[in-house]
Parts: sequence; C-alpha cells; structure tokens
Amino acid sequence: MLASIVNTFRNCFKIPELKSRILFTLMVLAICRLAAVIRVPGLDGAALTDYFAKNAAKGGGGLLGMYSMFTGGALEHCAVGALGIMPYISATIIIQLLTAVIPQLSKLAREEGGRPKLIQYGRYLTVVLCLGQGLVMALGWENAASIFPGFQGKLVMYDALWWYRFQTTIILTTGTLLLMWLGEQITDRGIGNGVSLVITIGILARLPQAVQGIRDSFFPAGGAEAQLNIGHAIILIALLAAVIAGVVAVTQAQRKVPVQYAQRAVGRKVYAGGTSYMPLRVNYPGVMPIIFAQAILMFPAQILEFLGRKFGIKFFYEIAAQLHERSFWYLLIYGLMIMFFSYFWVATQFNELQIADDLKKNGGYIPGVRPGQATSGFLHNAMHRITLAGAVFLTIIAVIPILLARSMNIPYAVAQFFGGTSMLIAVGVMLDTMRQMESHLLMRHYDGFLKKGRLKGRF
Repeated sequence: MLASIVNTFRNCFKIPELKSRILFTLMVLAICRLAAVIRVPGLDGAALTDYFAKNAAKGGGGLLGMYSMFTGGALEHCAVGALGIMPYISATIIIQLLTAVIPQLSKLAREEGGRPKLIQYGRYLTVVLCLGQGLVMALGWENAASIFPGFQGKLVMYDALWWYRFQTTIILTTGTLLLMWLGEQITDRGIGNGVSLVITIGILARLPQAVQGIRDSFFPAGGAEAQLNIGHAIILIALLAAVIAGVVAVTQAQRKVPVQYAQRAVGRKVYAGGTSYMPLRVNYPGVMPIIFAQAILMFPAQILEFLGRKFGIKFFYEIAAQLHERSFWYLLIYGLMIMFFSYFWVATQFNELQIADDLKKNGGYIPGVRPGQATSGFLHNAMHRITLAGAVFLTIIAVIPILLARSMNIPYAVAQFFGGTSMLIAVGVMLDTMRQMESHLLMRHYDGFLKKGRLKGRF
C-alpha cells in the first residue's frame, strides 16, 4: 500500500500542470512560514519565546497555547504574522451568520454575482478586525506581565510608546492581509484551499516540538525517571490510529437523500428526468463548535481570577478553579457547549426551506415525500438526527487531548495532536487537497490514491 501511495505521488509530478500547482503551493506556504518568524521591530521576541518554551514544559495550554497554535508559533516570536489568518476567518464567519439573519444579505447571496460581493465585505471587515486586534496585541505586549502570567522582563524596547503602538498595529494588519492574499493565490493557482492550508501548515509546524516533548517523556535528559513506559507507547499509537481513522470516517460520512427529477419543458427544450441524491454531511459544522466553545470558556476563569485577585474574594477563586481546563465541570460544560453550537451552526447555515423551494422550482422531489413544506420538514428531521451523531463525535474528539494531559501528564504540545481542533483541521484539509489532486490524476488516466480511483464519501 505504501509503495502505491509513493507511486501516486510520483505520478503527480508527471503532469506538468499539477506539478506547477504543487510547487507553487509549497513555495507560498514557505513564505507564510517566514511571516511567523520575522519579528516586529522594537520587541524582544526571544524573551517571549523562552517564556512559551517554559510554559509548554509545564504542560500549559489555555487560550495563549490555542492562539499560538493557530498562528503557527508567530505569537510567541512576536512576529509580523502574530495575528495569523484568524481575523479573516472571523470576518468570514460573521458574514455567514449575518447572511442567515439579515434578509438583504441572504438575498444578495442568492443573486448572480452576490457571492463575490460578500467576499469583498469580508475583506473589508478583516481590515477592521485586524486594526482592532493589532492594537490590543500591541498593548498586550506593552503590558506583558498582565497578559503572560509569570513573565519577567520587558518586551517593548521603544521609549516612544505611541509610535510603537501605531507601527505595531500597521505591521500586524499588513501581515494578516498578506497571509490572506497568499491563501487566495494558493486557491486560484495552487492546489487545495489556500486559507485552510495556511492554518494547517502552522499547526504542523508544531510537530517538531511535539516530537521533542514525547521523546522527553520516554527518555528524559539527565538520567531522570521516565514518565511514560512501553505500555503508554502502545496506548498512544493505538489511540492516534483510532482518532485519525475516526476523523476521516466521520468527516467523509454523509447521508444520501435520493432526489427524483420529473421530465419538464422550458420553452422549446425538453429536459429529461432522472435520479440523483442530496448529500447531508454528518459533521456539517466541521470544527466551528469546538472553536466557539473554547473561545467562550477561556474567559470566565480569567475574569473570575482577576476579580478575586483585585477584591480579595475567595469565592471567585473557587469558581475559577472549577472552570480550570482539566476539571470535571469544565469538561461537562465544554461538551454541552459543543453540542449546542453544533445545532446552532446547522440551524443558521442549513436552510431547509430554501432547499425545498429550489427542488420544487426545478421539478425535483424526494420519493415518498410531498414537495414544499413536507420536504422541508423531512430535511429538518433528517439533519437533526445526523447532527446528533456529529456532535457526539466532536465532543469525544475535543476532550481526548484534555483527558490525555490529565491522566498521563502529557505536555499540551503533544496532546493537541491526538484530537481537538488541530487534528480535525489537519485531516480535513489533507482530505480536501488529496481530492483535488485525485481529480487531476483521473483526468489524465492515472491511478488515484485509492484502488478504486476515488475518495469514498461514506463509511
């Protein structure tokens, strides 16, 4: 099987167009990695890098660890790409949610040429978010001790603070816009989804750190006693294989709803009927519920700790301790929030009324279901049932890294590769990229990555 995969990759470079697309994608991704290591002028990035290294050695993750993961380590280097591509992702999500609730935007999305207009609005909103987040990050670096617990020293080496704030905000905004543009270039001229690949390459950039962390757990330096043994190694390998297989299966899983099209006449043309199917994805919301749940749960504990420290109230400290990442109540609330946001995302993005209306206009119907309201109700119930399976899967995948860190005391840099957002994003993006490469190979009569020449869309 391995020889077949190697031969398939060799075939990719035999097709001139596909070869140029792959090389272009690799070149642009290399430029994106440069944005994660080139430091902003006037900042002592080495001091912050040492702080993150010590924090990772203690097993710390939290909000800073998650944000650093999405920026590919740019945050801890005080790099020009410290904001990452996340402002663009946030702007896109905001536009999608507004499209579901604002009739004018919903109408624009259905019009011809409306989608490019919405993308343009997302770019404008990205600039606004970058300016705001860039200023907040500049102020955070200026007051490093309040943002990075236990940090000693000073990051800003400028005396003119207003010039530092202006310069840093502009540089960080420019870095994000550059990453956004590079991602769009990959989508147009490369292979795969550019923005998703930019995030994925940032996640995979943490792999050497994870390898070093797992090596230190089995073979610690200085003759210290190892935390993990051969039994733990077998468990971790089996768990990694099971998680990857589960993510691939559920990401590809879909329910195929049969659709029958009746013969119809439009003017002098007669369109023949036929049978097709409508794919309903099991994991329709993707990684969004986990991101929403993590982002919301990070702040209550920090706010309560701040209030307890400021006013000296012990009760706030006790509640903050219950909301710690490894506590039982955190896991329970975390899982419930993932379930809630899974249904919330489906409710806002899956418009069964519009789908039923489009089927009716095009002469299509689901066998055994009346067109119109009955079709809408059928789709709603079907999506409701399969969303439950996807939400349970997301919850299990999301809590695996936390349980690993809690039970085996595995560093956060290692545990994040056994589930959570990093695994879902990386596997999903790799599958999408392989799908595009597969289509190029099959058009030139080469074998694909699988024996049957296609990636299956079901279990």
